Amino acid sequence: MDILQEIQATFTDIKIVSAITSTLFIILLGYFCRKQKIFSDTVGKTLSRVVLVVALPALAFNAFMKDIDAESLSEGMGILVWGIVIYIILILVSKPMYFKYKRDREDTLRVLTIFGSTTFFGIPIVGAIYGAEGVLYASIFNIGYRIFLYSYGYIKMSGLKMEAKNMKEMFLNPIVIATFLGLFIWVFQDYLPQVSVVAADGTATTVAFLRIDQTAPWLFQPMTYLADLASPLAWLAIGATLGSVDFRTAITNRTSLYYSFNKVILVPVINIVLLTILAMTQILTISNLSLGTIVIMMATPTATVAAAYAISFDRDALLASNASLLSTIISIILIPFWIIIINIISAMGIFS
Repeated sequence: MDILQEIQATFTDIKIVSAITSTLFIILLGYFCRKQKIFSDTVGKTLSRVVLVVALPALAFNAFMKDIDAESLSEGMGILVWGIVIYIILILVSKPMYFKYKRDREDTLRVLTIFGSTTFFGIPIVGAIYGAEGVLYASIFNIGYRIFLYSYGYIKMSGLKMEAKNMKEMFLNPIVIATFLGLFIWVFQDYLPQVSVVAADGTATTVAFLRIDQTAPWLFQPMTYLADLASPLAWLAIGATLGSVDFRTAITNRTSLYYSFNKVILVPVINIVLLTILAMTQILTISNLSLGTIVIMMATPTATVAAAYAISFDRDALLASNASLLSTIISIILIPFWIIIINIISAMGIFS
């Protein structure tokens, strides 16, 4: 394997290059618009809300509107299991990362390290690079994230027991509903009532009546338009948010720098090492596409909800804000490098 050839292949792949430049340019556009006061100080929050409530649910649901086979089902279940196991591992390994810090700060740094912005930051980038199949696996992977974020994350930051409102947030927000509904249709489509449809080539076939991409294109098409908004609106919101804060304070904070290294570099490395060991021992084998999806999802900056916990419960809110800002900048810069690393690993033939 020639590493230089893999790097060259990555940067000559028009799909990958377009995904990277689209991400960077639209984030910079959002930053410019905020700095020039074209965007008000509330635009970032408004765009984020639209993405989380409308665009990402449509993106997650649409990703499941595809045929299923034994291979894709096995892949999806493997990702689901890893998406739960990795958070248990991160809960354990994050403890020694911050043992030198006092308890409150240690808890805050651990929660911020464990939970990244996989939904708002990760899925749009995965969709841009890997398409609908990447979004499908990213949505499945995110199930474990939701479970632990609204249980362990909340309890750790609040010091309280689990509350009913968090259970509601865990299971009744639009993204979770869309993910579970789409997952149900995808997994059980062969057992649902079937209807006949005419394919594009004129041949008749039968599909589950809930496969709206085939049975109700009049409904699937507007959802596709909404799904297509997820990436550009999320990137504009990120840029607008970055344009509202002071870089110098965050960059000069050593704790934020140390945290950002752990979150954006060490956490993905842990995933790569463990998944490589599992693949080589044939305990868990996933595809190169799934590996890339997982690495990008885990290389995301601070989760918005995790930072909100720190602010709401007064658990070192300033640190959380600085860490969120710095990890976002570093994550954006490292996107091309992670894609190169993923492609180099893929060329080794370790994963399927």
